[in-house]
Amino acid sequence: MGGFSLYHWLIFVILVSPIVVGVLLLGLQKPVRIFHAESGLVKTGYIGYSWTYLLFGWFVPLFRGELGVAILHLIITLVSAGLSQLIFAFIYNRQYMNRMLTSGWRLDPADANYELAKRVLYIRTEPGAV
Repeated sequence: MGGFSLYHWLIFVILVSPIVVGVLLLGLQKPVRIFHAESGLVKTGYIGYSWTYLLFGWFVPLFRGELGVAILHLIITLVSAGLSQLIFAFIYNRQYMNRMLTSGWRLDPADANYELAKRVLYIRTEPGAV
C-alpha cells in the first residue's frame, strides 16, 4: 500500500519520457543572444528541446511576443486536447529562431553558443557576412 506499484511507475515513465527523449535527441534548451541589425535591439533566442513549451504550451509564444503564433497554438492545443504540446516541444525553439533570423535578427558572434546555434539551425554563413 505504501510503495510504488507497477501502475505508478508506468504513469511516471509516460509523464517523464517526452522530456528524456527531447533532451537526448535535441539537448538541453540553451540561450543564444540575437540582435536586430537595423534597430540594434537585443533578444535571447533558444535552441534545443523546449521543456518550457512542454510545461507551459501556448503561453511560451505569447510571452515571447508572438501573439499570432500563440493564438494558433492555443487553437491546436484545444483541438488536440493538449497532445500537441508533446510535439511542439520538439520543434518550437527551431521555428522561433527561424522566424527571428528571417525577419532581420542575427546571431551574436560573441555569444558562447554561437557555433552550436549555427550547427543546430543549419546556418553555413551568417547573413551579410563576407
